Amino acid sequence: MRSKRGLWSTKFGFYLVAIGSACGLGNIWRFPYIVGENGGGAFVLLYAVLALSVGLPLLIGELLLGKYTRRSLMSAASQIKGPSFKALQWLSLVSILLALFILSYYAVISGWVLHFVMQFVVSFIKPQMEQKDFLATLMSNGLLQAGLASVHLVLVFIVVMKGVQEGIEKWIGNMMPLFMILLVYLMAKSLSLPSAENAMRFLLYPDFSKLNSSSLISALGHVFFTLSVGFGAMVTFGSYMHEGEHVPSAGFRVALTDSFISILAGLLVFPMALQVSQSRLTDPTLIFEALPMFFMSNKAGNVFGLVFFLCLYIASLGASIGLLEVVVSNVVDRIPSLGRKKVAIIISGIAFLISTIPSFSSSNLRQVQVAGRGVLENIDIILITWVLPFVALCGSFVITYVLPDKPKQLEFCNPSHFNSTSLYGFWKWSLKYYIPAIIILGFILRFL
Repeated sequence: MRSKRGLWSTKFGFYLVAIGSACGLGNIWRFPYIVGENGGGAFVLLYAVLALSVGLPLLIGELLLGKYTRRSLMSAASQIKGPSFKALQWLSLVSILLALFILSYYAVISGWVLHFVMQFVVSFIKPQMEQKDFLATLMSNGLLQAGLASVHLVLVFIVVMKGVQEGIEKWIGNMMPLFMILLVYLMAKSLSLPSAENAMRFLLYPDFSKLNSSSLISALGHVFFTLSVGFGAMVTFGSYMHEGEHVPSAGFRVALTDSFISILAGLLVFPMALQVSQSRLTDPTLIFEALPMFFMSNKAGNVFGLVFFLCLYIASLGASIGLLEVVVSNVVDRIPSLGRKKVAIIISGIAFLISTIPSFSSSNLRQVQVAGRGVLENIDIILITWVLPFVALCGSFVITYVLPDKPKQLEFCNPSHFNSTSLYGFWKWSLKYYIPAIIILGFILRFL
């Protein structure tokens, strides 16, 4: 049965897909305004430390679990027998449902990006368009948001339906180099602005007095979100890895690249945002309000605006493909008789139905607020800041106590990779003591 499972055609293909899944809207849309909420440079430093000390060990563990079992998360859990079997099954189910719900609200934000792509295309025909209408038109129309989310999900479905090599690896593999080129180019343009000095000071100078009691759990949730840890994505991708691939090295490259792209995103967004206004740095609509205003106030701004939002959509498409693949792969592994196409249709349909709720968050449901936040913002906080760290905490126990020691040691320790044997003990210690302690501390501080 294992021989029939798809594999990445090349190691480079795996890196492109794993990075494409990790480096989505979380890096470019979510990271800047989360940094703004938490005071800038100190939070960036906290995020970078946690990405390598907490996110990386868990990422390696998930890849290792997938490679060892050659199955996606739910099927992998069923192969690991023992007293924790039922608990592991429930945890895997929660992880897959988490991926489905994240995909659903993610589709709404991706629809916003599509809206701005279309608006900048129209601006070539109708140059006198008011940039303030870009966001206002979108936020007041729930049906438009739902329609854009459905278009995005259809595009994601088409790619995932084709499978590992012809679908996921081919499409994300082609998109990611373009994404990186566009991101670096736009960052260079942004750093040439007069506001760049203040933006770099805000982003890179750590003022620890700006951190608050919720900063730790916010940073942890964002680390897990951007690294695609906690909802089975890396288990699925690990199951497609070749036998000779060294899991820790692969995980390190993915985590390092993801963190680097987050910093690039901040260097891209903040100079543009500060050039327009400092009052929107903590708003989830930051890039959708400040950046179009900046683009349209400059010469050839519609060109740069179109390039930026195309870049952003490439990122969101890659991450959405990864999320849908997680759910589809798990269902296909459990019920192979359904077939990939039918499962992809069903899951995409369910994701669309769920997405209708956040689609109307800023229109028909705008009066529904908790703690001063709308439906979509509360969904984001519940899923990313609360549920995801809890699932990651449980995942650290699974990798430590449930996954057998022998396959962990065989995959981690490789004579051809420097210090892998000595690092193995540190990795196990991190999963057993350090990571649970940090996550639990984050939850405790949040309630202080």
